[in-house]
Amino acid sequence: MATVHLRIGDLVWGKLGRYPPWPGKVVSPPKDLKKPRGKKCHFVKFFGTEDHAWIKVEQLKPYHAHKEEMIKINKGKRFQQAVDAVEDFLKKAKGKEQNLDGKGDSKGKKTPNKPLKILEEDDEDLSALKDPSEKPVKDDPHFHHFLLSQSEKPASSMEPISKRLKIIEEDTGSTSIQAADSTAINGSITPTDKRIGFLGLGLMGSGIVSNLLKMGHVVTVWNRTAEKCDLFIQEGARLGRTPAEVASTCDITFSCVSDPKAARDLVLGPSGVLQGIRPGKCYIEMSTVDPETITELSQVITSRGGRFLEAPVAGSQQLSNDGMLVILAAGDRTVYEDCSSCFQAMGKTSFFLGEAGNAARMMLILNMVQGSFMATIAEGLTLAQATGQSQQTFLDILCQGQMASTFVDQKCQNILQGNFKPDYYLKHIQKDLRLAISMGDMANHPTPMAAAANEVYKRAKALDQSDNDISAVYRAYIH
Repeated sequence: MATVHLRIGDLVWGKLGRYPPWPGKVVSPPKDLKKPRGKKCHFVKFFGTEDHAWIKVEQLKPYHAHKEEMIKINKGKRFQQAVDAVEDFLKKAKGKEQNLDGKGDSKGKKTPNKPLKILEEDDEDLSALKDPSEKPVKDDPHFHHFLLSQSEKPASSMEPISKRLKIIEEDTGSTSIQAADSTAINGSITPTDKRIGFLGLGLMGSGIVSNLLKMGHVVTVWNRTAEKCDLFIQEGARLGRTPAEVASTCDITFSCVSDPKAARDLVLGPSGVLQGIRPGKCYIEMSTVDPETITELSQVITSRGGRFLEAPVAGSQQLSNDGMLVILAAGDRTVYEDCSSCFQAMGKTSFFLGEAGNAARMMLILNMVQGSFMATIAEGLTLAQATGQSQQTFLDILCQGQMASTFVDQKCQNILQGNFKPDYYLKHIQKDLRLAISMGDMANHPTPMAAAANEVYKRAKALDQSDNDISAVYRAYIH
């Protein structure tokens, strides 16, 4: 991009690294934020995301002059939403100008927000740059985590990651600041300079790795079935020959596999992760497993001087692809903070839950509820059919009531269409139900609903539905 002269308040297309341009506005940085040394750049607020970043001047283009060009080359849904946000901003700005022209004639009218004042970068009075309804940049919690130039993190940097989504919803109505279909936020995430390893490229792992790469992380991949790595190598990933090699050559290694046995084998087996762990190396277990497995893995990793975090994810293959997972983390809090850019790339929000094992417990409870709910929905659909009621009408009524959700709508539509392509494997939700029931037994807490649902899923597995979606539990009721 050619260098252009820009001022505070200008609308721009900002480009970071290899990511496509994204619409933004040149704004003033907080007074306590220093500009990166040796770089001529502007501080940009991105539309549709509420993210901010320092962008080099040669990576900026005026918005209006290049709007048509950019719209042609970017087609993602999130991108279009960002462009729509710019147009809304321009309409409001035009209304403010008209109000200034007729200043004093505001009787009986609602006073609009103050118009943006264009200032030079070195202007001392920067307060006029912010719309009164706009949260000041320096007060935006997730801003403190992901600025390109930030050299120090706040002491409580764990909290902004888990609170970020709530703040964005309140201020902008946005539901996400991560999305693969728009290559997320066009680089407003600052990728960590640490080398990332990822073990396991299944339904969830594949989407996670894809988003890590799109956000500029350096990733080395390994999978038991080696050919699954090929696509990611083409996207820029490096290939690890063994889990031990990945762990030894990377600063932070993630794993996402099917069950407790696979998780233990990956760490403790031949050429396993443990052989590559050295003091300071980080290992993050993202698999949904039982707390006892997490405790065992944490102990063996830390016994070698490694740092351990568990971070199972709530979501599905589609949410993984879209970078919209919910991450539940527990263990070494400093590892959680070191992984902030990774978690932003793969998820819409994350929670830190304290000591290792807590995330596994919470994840099993969540999946227990989801699995039981799915079985109940399938039972309702089949009961409707058995009593002569329209299944489609049942779904239409359900989606107009208090239980309406994207999950219900999508799963029921898939059932009615006979589409059981896996978004989350049935065999895995049955495994989670089994582990949740066991956890309840250890806590001397009854789980009769989960136990009943588990039996239905076991029947579905007996009917060869293991590798289908969880919605295939429906078939347990019709055979």
